[in-house]
Amino acid sequence: MTIGDWIGLICLAGLIGFVGGGFAIFQLFFKKKEPEDSAAQRLKEHFDSPLLDDLVVAKRTFPTGIRADLQRALDQLFAGEAKVVEATGVKSEYAHLGLVFGNLVHPSNPAEIVPLEFEELDIGEAAPVKCHGDTLWLLEWQGEPCALLLARHMDFSGGSSLQFFVAARSGEQGEKLSRELFGRLEEAAQNASSYRGKILSLEPSVSYSGRSIGIKVHKLRQVAREQVILPPKTLDLLDRNVIRFVTQRPRLAALGQATKKGLLFYGPPGTGKTHTIHYLAAALQGHTTLLIAAEQVAYLDQYMALARLYQPSIVVLEDVDLIARDREAMDSPCGEALLNKLLNEMDGLREDANILFILTTNRPQSLEQALASRPGRVDQAIEFPLPDAEGRRKLVRLYSQGMKVSEEMVGEIAARTERVSAAFIKELMRRSLQFHLERDGDSELTRADLDLALDELLVSGGSLNLKLLGAQTTEATP
Repeated sequence: MTIGDWIGLICLAGLIGFVGGGFAIFQLFFKKKEPEDSAAQRLKEHFDSPLLDDLVVAKRTFPTGIRADLQRALDQLFAGEAKVVEATGVKSEYAHLGLVFGNLVHPSNPAEIVPLEFEELDIGEAAPVKCHGDTLWLLEWQGEPCALLLARHMDFSGGSSLQFFVAARSGEQGEKLSRELFGRLEEAAQNASSYRGKILSLEPSVSYSGRSIGIKVHKLRQVAREQVILPPKTLDLLDRNVIRFVTQRPRLAALGQATKKGLLFYGPPGTGKTHTIHYLAAALQGHTTLLIAAEQVAYLDQYMALARLYQPSIVVLEDVDLIARDREAMDSPCGEALLNKLLNEMDGLREDANILFILTTNRPQSLEQALASRPGRVDQAIEFPLPDAEGRRKLVRLYSQGMKVSEEMVGEIAARTERVSAAFIKELMRRSLQFHLERDGDSELTRADLDLALDELLVSGGSLNLKLLGAQTTEATP
């Protein structure tokens, strides 16, 4: 090598040394230091360990839908065997990535200590469940220190889950603590008592009250059996395929028969499909009912996870023709994707699943044949026709409760309302009562009240009003 080469190497080595030294100085002055009051410091004091290198961390992930049950399990544990030394909120600088236990101890991204945060979760009872946000609990349990971290995790698809981390000293006792704590959470998840047996739907995360919902509990009107006005044939199909089917499930299962079932309620608008679902939701005690609007089919996988968890359950999808119409009539790949999702979920149920699918439609002719014509998806179609004369008389009596209506007037109303729906008769009785109250409201309902109501519903409102109320013809000649 020449003298010039040697000089070049010496200069290069000096430059490297200068850069390396500068980087070391930069790290010395600008390296993120662990705050004096950090989650890591609290853990070191709790475990009496300066390095925390003797801890073992176990992790479990649970669906957000059982958040109330998990919180109740924690409250019960903390009120009994486990002593809470300290509970504090925690926050990671990169919270959008999700908080993990490593954030509590890693010096380059230490979690901050923040105030405890709570959400009031409405579960349809007198008092909401007070649920923790991201929280670190320092515990004394069975004579050993341990730590529990709750962190809510958001995935890139917009879904969420609850992640629990248990930290304990390595060894048999630490592993036992982790198993027992997770066992309590798993038991709460399996029992899932907060929503079991209720009428549910998935809703936006915040209600007008400001409370977190996620899962909304509905209070449907109570419908008794005698208030279900349908032809005897329809009632018999309902009894055999729903009420008696559910009663016979244990014996069917013992004989190796499927305990899931798919039903299709079809007929003109206003003929009692939704009314009957309200009756079934009340009649099938212990069943959890999930109400799915057609636009919510994108969340069908979440609904089905709840249906499997809360068995026995009823999954109701109204106006199914909006997403399950014939493929040839679809004008977008999105519609076909939703249809495939529905078919896959119905096919994917185990034969021993205690789940009833009830689909409703006003346009059965529009349904995709893969749904309507394949056994195992829909096992029984039940028609809800327009009421006959006897059915109309029963409907008049049902919807005239609180009014003075003679039997003669009941017969006249039934005779003048051929080919109308139950919804039409319900509105007719209310409208007749309104005219009656405007007149005097003390005597019996009169023909004049009826005439005014029929004129307003059948004539003044035009053909659109007839369609809205499920009427297919104009009024019969008096």
